[in-house]
Amino acid sequence: MASDFHKPTQYSGDKFDTYEGGEDPAQVLRVAHDTAHALVNRARDNDDPEILSRLVAYTDEHGIDAIAELWARSSPRSLPGALWRIYLMRLLIRQDPEGTSLLFQRGSEILQTIDTVVAGAPMPTGPDEITDLADEILRGVFVGDFSIALDRAAAFCRVSAAGATSIADDSDFTSPERATELTLRASRLASMADEFTTCARLHRLGELD
Repeated sequence: MASDFHKPTQYSGDKFDTYEGGEDPAQVLRVAHDTAHALVNRARDNDDPEILSRLVAYTDEHGIDAIAELWARSSPRSLPGALWRIYLMRLLIRQDPEGTSLLFQRGSEILQTIDTVVAGAPMPTGPDEITDLADEILRGVFVGDFSIALDRAAAFCRVSAAGATSIADDSDFTSPERATELTLRASRLASMADEFTTCARLHRLGELD
């Protein structure tokens, strides 16, 4: 490695399901599972708040590439797959806190479910609040109930998907390209919500590998 740190990679919303990993799928998947379990177990065995803060902010200093190479090709219904999506979700929020908070706020206004409460964001939800929420969800992976962290991630995605769909509908005539982009984002967010929910259920059953 040429240097200890590099500028974090900018990721658009369509990158998470197309990232290419190593050349040997079996080896990549085995390493992914081993590193994911090791990271979570060691974090939970250590109560040093500084270490927790460094884990949460890892991609801020190092970028997403190293995590992507380890975990991006894993099944979305696995521990490394869930960790990859939570880190990626946090990164996408931090890259566009204004836009993300707008989607979440709109979704919270129209969605008649408890997802806004489960996600745990204060109302109204601005850029600072949505950024803090991303950190809280990722922190919950390493402390507290892992399943609840996944439930919160799923709820965030569902609320944001509803917001994206609503704003896309508003933009159909005035900005069709934006409407298409938001509709695609809503679809991806809804898929991630389903994946997080499945991982939470598997974790409660002791079957999230």
